[in-house]
Amino acid sequence: MTKTRRTLLTAMTAGLILRLTIIPFLYTEWTDPFVVEHWAFGRVARSLVQGHGFGNAFADTGSTAILPPVYAYLLAAIFRVFGPNTIASVVAAASLNGVLSILTCIPVFLLARRCFGDRAANWAAWAWALSPYGIYFSADWLWSTCLFTLLLTVLFLYSLRLETSDNLPQWTGFGLLAGFTVLTEPVALSVIPVLAGLSCFHLHRQGKRWFAPGVAATLACIAVLAPWIVRNYDVFHQFIPVRDGYGLELYLGNSGYTGHWANRAVHPNHSASELAEYEHSGEIAYMAHKRDQAVAFIQTHPGWFLWMSLRRAIYMWTGFWSFDPAYLAQEPLDPPNVFMATSLTILALMGLWRAFRHKNIHAVRFAATMACFPAVYYVSHPEAYYFRPIDPLIVILATYALASLITPRQTIRS
Repeated sequence: MTKTRRTLLTAMTAGLILRLTIIPFLYTEWTDPFVVEHWAFGRVARSLVQGHGFGNAFADTGSTAILPPVYAYLLAAIFRVFGPNTIASVVAAASLNGVLSILTCIPVFLLARRCFGDRAANWAAWAWALSPYGIYFSADWLWSTCLFTLLLTVLFLYSLRLETSDNLPQWTGFGLLAGFTVLTEPVALSVIPVLAGLSCFHLHRQGKRWFAPGVAATLACIAVLAPWIVRNYDVFHQFIPVRDGYGLELYLGNSGYTGHWANRAVHPNHSASELAEYEHSGEIAYMAHKRDQAVAFIQTHPGWFLWMSLRRAIYMWTGFWSFDPAYLAQEPLDPPNVFMATSLTILALMGLWRAFRHKNIHAVRFAATMACFPAVYYVSHPEAYYFRPIDPLIVILATYALASLITPRQTIRS
């Protein structure tokens, strides 16, 4: 085994041990019946296991398209083995997230090595293995975040390799993986066209065919999405690409409330009146009404919307929302998180600046992905875990910046 592989394996082993070790201290947050009954993925997975189909996300109201399907079915498989919403199933789901999170070390290492050299790759692998965000969210947040992070990082690496290849099977593979990623989290659509478009641009500059590979990837992606789109049309009698909940997400952030980044008081999980409206109107009508309410508020309060969009962007990159005591009572970990998030952002921007300064051809891809991915949350509402899928890119750039400061320039690829 080479020294490089030993380094990667050692980092992954240490990172996995850390992720699994903290599960016993955090899993109880998910075993409280109150939490379980408001865990949308858990409710849908339970519905699947009990034979009621993909539904009942907020209440026992039948079919839903609020969530994408991949993680719900994965969780249902866990529930089938360990029982719905049992301690064993919660621990199993958290353990799976830990494995998915540490597997992200592999594309992180390969990306950093391809873009910035071996030294930066070793640092990036260790940085991801020991990342506080990677450790905490894998053990504490039973959502699709860890799976999505792995898939998005692999797609980023895959797109780099397509810069010099017009091989149709390889582009078809990219499209298939892209479709699966979208069915895991639809926000992937904010960056997949960017990744594919940049690869097509590089092919065009090399005089290679680019249109046919792009079409192959697009058709493969559509083929993966098609069954779910057909299911949604068959159930709800209208076109729903993946999920239908954006109207509610928009309303959570644009109802006039500023004390927190999301007004949870208007969510069906926390409001009896909202849940009653959801049950009475049906999912499609309810989501359309929330969208109309949000749009109407934005149109009548454009200055408020612009200011809040700026605050949401600042929060995504720095973790800062407010130091008001009432807010900190809800988010007591925010002060250390602000330090952590801001430090990583500054280091990542330093790494990106260095990459541009030394004309690294990959700098544009990093910058475009980081610019596009969180943009949808600026206008709706952010959550701490929303930003995590691009943490691998942040970690790579941050460690590149640190390696560049400490290591002589000639040992760092630019």
